[in-house]
Amino acid sequence: MDIKEYEEFCKNSKYGNFMQSADWAKVKKGWIPEYVAVRDENGKINGCTLVLVKKIPILNTAMLYAPRGFVCDTHDSKTVRKIFEQIKLIAEKYHAYTLKTDPLIDETDFISIKNLVDLGFVYHGEKQGYDNTQCRENYVLDIKDKSCDEVFVNFKSKWRYNIRLAMRKGVECKFCGEDELDDFMELMKETGRRDGFEIRSEEYFRNFLQAFHGNAKLCIAKLDGKVLSGALLVNYANVASYVYGCSSNEYRKYMPNYLMQWTMIKYAIESGCHTYDFCGIPYWYDETHKNYGVYRFKQGFNGKVKTYAGEFDYVFRNGVNHIADLALKLKKLV
Repeated sequence: MDIKEYEEFCKNSKYGNFMQSADWAKVKKGWIPEYVAVRDENGKINGCTLVLVKKIPILNTAMLYAPRGFVCDTHDSKTVRKIFEQIKLIAEKYHAYTLKTDPLIDETDFISIKNLVDLGFVYHGEKQGYDNTQCRENYVLDIKDKSCDEVFVNFKSKWRYNIRLAMRKGVECKFCGEDELDDFMELMKETGRRDGFEIRSEEYFRNFLQAFHGNAKLCIAKLDGKVLSGALLVNYANVASYVYGCSSNEYRKYMPNYLMQWTMIKYAIESGCHTYDFCGIPYWYDETHKNYGVYRFKQGFNGKVKTYAGEFDYVFRNGVNHIADLALKLKKLV
């Protein structure tokens, strides 16, 4: 498989996503990347997927994962089937016991869901929140062919006020590279302690920035040299995705997170993106949940909730399925 040809198709496809990129494979240390591409009658690629392979040596098997795949028109059952036939060859190569995928198809896209189920996939539409590998619910903002002024005026009035307040107070928000990674990590650790979640290593974020060759950026908000908040943004397939964020417990009254989001949205508009993806809003529908504030903050930018179908599993080897799943969970590999 010509990786350059694969990447060219993926990044220019309206179905492309950074998690299907060959660059994403470089970030996922410990996984073996395999690439699938199928062609039309003219020999041009019309569908592809990245398959990440996690070996389980002691059981002589592997788990396959196609994150946010397949990159194609999933209403086209012929192309979907051709991609899956190639994945089955990868499964044979690694003696894989299962394939997991969580494609970017809407929860109401019953045609695409049926095409996968007809191939033998088990659909887990019942899974919610953290039961999924990737969040099913994202908050997205349509910025296609819109100016910065047109987008800004549609924010809720309090959000516009807070952005202007941050600027009046002297908060500065800029994109930077690895030179600011230490400050970003300190904030990420602080945020993890405050909100009770495990954080990625500095090596992980460094790999992330390096792998995407300038299309992954750190956005840092400062006041008089003090770092107030940070974010990691990826620009891929004309979608700017806000993947990670962190903030200081102090200086919240200066509203740095509002200005940081506006800085990244402006960048997305000026870069020709059609969508700004705020990414996950798990449990957005439950006002009593501890994560509801994440949704409340994002919805002030006047986007919309996008709910994806969720996860699909295909089992190749029933005999080792449960044992291998347990081994992965115990090692926190999934």
